[in-house]
Amino acid sequence: MRIENIDQLNKWRTECKTEFEARQRRILICVGTACRANGAVEVYEEFKKVLADKNITDVSVETVTKTGCHGYCALGPLVILEPEGTFYTKVKKIHIPDIVEKTIENGEIIERLLYKDANTKKRIADYNQIPFYARQQRIALRNAGLIDPNKINEYVARGGYQGLAKALIEMTPQQVIDEVSKSGLRGRGGGGFPTGRKWATCAKIDADIRYVICNGDEGDPGAFMDRTLMGSDPHSVLEGMITCAYAVGSTKGYIYVREEYPMAVINLQKAIEDARENGLLGDNILGTDFCFDIQVNRGGGAFVCGESSALMKSVAGEVGEPRAKYIHSVVQGLHDKPTVLNNVESFATVPMIIEKGADWFSSIGTAKSSGTKVFSLAGKIKNSGLVEVPMGITLREIIFDIGGGIPGGREFKAVQTGGPSGGCLPADKLDLACDFDSLTEAGSMMGSGGMVIMDDHTCMVDVARYFLEFLVMESCGKCVPCREGLYQLHKLCSKVCEGEATEDDLDLMEKLSKSIQVGSLCGLGQSGPNPFLSTLQYFREEYLAHVRDKKCPGGVCRNLIKFEITDECTGCLACIKACPTEAITGEKKKIHVLDQDKCTQCGSCYTVCTFDAIEIS
Repeated sequence: MRIENIDQLNKWRTECKTEFEARQRRILICVGTACRANGAVEVYEEFKKVLADKNITDVSVETVTKTGCHGYCALGPLVILEPEGTFYTKVKKIHIPDIVEKTIENGEIIERLLYKDANTKKRIADYNQIPFYARQQRIALRNAGLIDPNKINEYVARGGYQGLAKALIEMTPQQVIDEVSKSGLRGRGGGGFPTGRKWATCAKIDADIRYVICNGDEGDPGAFMDRTLMGSDPHSVLEGMITCAYAVGSTKGYIYVREEYPMAVINLQKAIEDARENGLLGDNILGTDFCFDIQVNRGGGAFVCGESSALMKSVAGEVGEPRAKYIHSVVQGLHDKPTVLNNVESFATVPMIIEKGADWFSSIGTAKSSGTKVFSLAGKIKNSGLVEVPMGITLREIIFDIGGGIPGGREFKAVQTGGPSGGCLPADKLDLACDFDSLTEAGSMMGSGGMVIMDDHTCMVDVARYFLEFLVMESCGKCVPCREGLYQLHKLCSKVCEGEATEDDLDLMEKLSKSIQVGSLCGLGQSGPNPFLSTLQYFREEYLAHVRDKKCPGGVCRNLIKFEITDECTGCLACIKACPTEAITGEKKKIHVLDQDKCTQCGSCYTVCTFDAIEIS
């Protein structure tokens, strides 16, 4: 059905909403990456199989819905039973007959599948009452986990394309730009540049064609926000791009998706086809004179192509290398034409700003960082997953109140924000507000929203070495400060980890870092030294322990540690079985002995010991 005017759109929305609400009983199964890896597809198929053999009044095979990511990756596969909102965690194929018979047919709650509060030990059935969800405010993630991403009717039923219709029918392009500017929306891809200002500049450039590009090349280790949005709610991204195109006068758009996101590509392609079929994309959108179409481009996995100018080179079929920043993409971008490039989350937020107004959006968050931000929680955190919270919330609230804190009773040591080019912040920064300016002032950055949490068993020097190695491999090599500077910085950092560095080397590393920042062509090199500089700033004593005392306080750097078996050893034999070099000997129920000459400091014994009988010195 092609929608030719606003009346047809309103009629279609009413029909979709009526149909959507009529299905009171819905079984929502998360098939996001984490849940899929744990058997969510098998859970979905088993639900269909069991229900096909049943004859339940308000439940059928069509009731079962594959959704995108629900966010709570640590407890997947996840199943939500509507309308009650019953939230089952770690659901397996063998649980399905019980869920159908006990919960769906007889209204009985299966306690063992419910979320268990770590503090109160109470089981919680309603997912809205679970701390992980209760503390969130979802705007970009408004539909994630609640709709089938491959059904445009479900998106429309929940208000989809309402913002676009308002923009096209009730607003001029300039009014759309003014509304986005007034909202205070800043780019969610990392730079935090005012979105409205970018759109306004592009719209003013005299050109025969303008482009709109969505940056879905999410390459930061530990980040999976864009993947989730594109896979869980692709139409929200399309709607934001179409609205932007109307505002700046563009007729052609691209979504640049990294090669490693096949499910996101599939869902985006389906969404584009459905939007075209229904008159929401292509020629004469909603019966107006406005024409705009979108093409999906797949990246080759190069981290540098997340940088705007390198991404545009890649879209154009050229080598993905950045160019000098004095040339702005809004003036000369793709094919040297004016181009607006925003990331996935930015575009997904735009429809809500247009629909609800700039004042509504700017009332959320802080004065300089309005709205919400999506963060991915990874590393040493109990509740790994995806969260969306108001700007200005503290790191402590995200990590401990929502994320559940550090597993195993260990102490929090640091959190790395902003990806490999971000910084590591220590425990005394936990009450720092999460907004663009506060994180930058602290020596880190917002970045795209990845957060990697570390406990007291982490070596901060090794962390810096790891991220520097990543950046060395991902440098395009175009400019010497990045290509050679990061290589030498990583080499020196490795020297520290190996116990062969001196304090003079630390001074040299600081000087080198400053040179890299000043001389590099693009953001990869300019922010590349951040992992080293931030860890040196906040964990200098740890660096000094490596160079002065030849010790690794985190117990990670092999050349600087030694494992010892204490009197707490129960003689369980676990470490003997785990040791690959047969360095440990002993009898059952007797204290074991570790031969230091044979030990390679691999840590296998330390990992398997459940009695804290192995110490690192």
